[in-house]
Amino acid sequence: MIDSSSYPRPRLVRDRWYDLCGTWRFAYDDRDHGIGQQWFTVPPGVFDRTIEVPYPPESKLSGVNDRSFHPVIWYHRAFDLPELGDDERLLLHFGAVDHRATVWLNEHHLTDHEGGHTPFTVDISDALDPRRDQQSLVVRAEDQPDDAGIPRGKQTWDPEPSGIFYERTSGIWQPVWLEPVPRVSIDKLDLIPDMTARVLRVELSVRGTVDTTGTLDVTLELGDRLLAAQSMRLVGSRAQFSVSIPGLEDNDKALHWSPESPTLMTADLSLRVADTVDRVRSYVGFREVGVRDGAFLLNGRPYYLRMVLAQGYWPESHLAAPSGDALRREVELIKELGFNGVRVHQKVEDPRFLYWCDRFGLLVWGEMANAHEFSARSADQVITEWADVVRRDRSHPCIVTWVPINESWGVPSIASSARQQHHARALYHLTKTLDPTRPVISNDGWEHPVSDIWSIHDYATAGADLRRRYGDPEALAGVLAGTGPAGRKVVLGDQERAGHPVVISEFGGLAYLPAIGEKWFGYRVVGSEDEFRAAFEELVAALIGSPEIAGFCYTQLTDTAQERNGLLTEDRTPKLPLPVLHEIITRPSSAVPSESIDHQRRRALLAALGTPDAP
Repeated sequence: MIDSSSYPRPRLVRDRWYDLCGTWRFAYDDRDHGIGQQWFTVPPGVFDRTIEVPYPPESKLSGVNDRSFHPVIWYHRAFDLPELGDDERLLLHFGAVDHRATVWLNEHHLTDHEGGHTPFTVDISDALDPRRDQQSLVVRAEDQPDDAGIPRGKQTWDPEPSGIFYERTSGIWQPVWLEPVPRVSIDKLDLIPDMTARVLRVELSVRGTVDTTGTLDVTLELGDRLLAAQSMRLVGSRAQFSVSIPGLEDNDKALHWSPESPTLMTADLSLRVADTVDRVRSYVGFREVGVRDGAFLLNGRPYYLRMVLAQGYWPESHLAAPSGDALRREVELIKELGFNGVRVHQKVEDPRFLYWCDRFGLLVWGEMANAHEFSARSADQVITEWADVVRRDRSHPCIVTWVPINESWGVPSIASSARQQHHARALYHLTKTLDPTRPVISNDGWEHPVSDIWSIHDYATAGADLRRRYGDPEALAGVLAGTGPAGRKVVLGDQERAGHPVVISEFGGLAYLPAIGEKWFGYRVVGSEDEFRAAFEELVAALIGSPEIAGFCYTQLTDTAQERNGLLTEDRTPKLPLPVLHEIITRPSSAVPSESIDHQRRRALLAALGTPDAP
């Protein structure tokens, strides 16, 4: 299995790559003079600071730690020319640059990219200059801090963060790296399991000119077990084909991926065109998700969602992860708490985080970072960037639901505006077009114009209120038909439920002991460890005890900036002992009877073995 603690793109791995993270030269361009003054030529005296990439300049780990408004920033990095074969090309990869990026190499303009949460790649081979001692790479990043029309998620547009909004993340905030490839190489790769047909569907595109017939070899393995090997002829720059897996034909459940058994198969692909060979490694988890009869389904069976809201934000590095190991530990902590899923909130998460979710077995709701006003420009930007997000991540087995909009952000008049409803429906149908294999929630929390799951945000402070609203079919029907707990309709129009699962996708928000005089935000304050435990248990038990609810998502995993409603502090210290939280979160759900049966069987087995019933 691939160890991706540092590799920046774990679903398409090559052996050779060169990390460009580290110390870069840096400059502010508050008057936006840089292009006119040709800063891409690196004139003396311009790049008068240094910054640690990929940390945003607003963060401590960047070494800059300047949180004031700077709409335009510039980066410069000199690097040694890697040794390349006679027929090799050199690719430059950016994980994410917020929000607009322009890139030059050796004073040659290479590319422009818009979208602060998605990767981009450029072939820099023709701009390399072997006569230079070092190659000169320059990046200009523009992120207008007060522009509420661009997809910014929870980055504040005010001078100071407040409420549920945090410090900004400008410029480069995910890894930058170089990668030598053959002149004809695999560009995009999707591995899509089809449990009904019991095959793996392979979709790929090729970079470079295929002027002759190529051969693609695919091998799938599970540990030392060879599952499948197939060779096919490649004509042109795209290919779609299926690989049969004998074990799936026998319905071998050992091959199925789930949080309880996150089985991953290794995929090795070799593309041969003339005398060039491109070898890549990837992986796939075989599972299917869906909805039916009011339940969320995993591998054809009802599965209760126990999720936690995660902002993916660190005090010292903001949206950028402090390290690859920090991303791994985040996933481990969520699992140790007893959750089987995470809703990454208003952020397109680093692919390395999704890799650890794949490997350790953690379901993910993939969510877009929203704009906060509606216009033709903002709609276009959200649609374009969201499509890139879905294309980037649709082969991750951990992602089980797509969420393009949260709480009507960016569509504030959706309840009455046909235009904004069309926008939300367009995002829903675009997502289903790009990926028909997962449920889609067009507008999480309320005011659903169309969704596969009807999600509700309910920050009730007492479990009795949750039981009264969701404890029986009649009560739930009243919530869905009328005004929801946030004072907004849950479902727009006259939609029939028709088997839609209902998930309480935000609740809780308990703020535990904010300091006197501290700026803080939460939905209910608790003043002691005992009160915190009792309140948390009361709220969770009310939802787990409802036979009508398909799952929940607790707000939230960690304290974040002034939000003091985490189960963990900002430095990831639990506020209650992990076994206590685990026991509360993992109690059997009334909505999935098999959970109680499995729980009873487990307890009986442990009792027969004389083993303590520990989480």
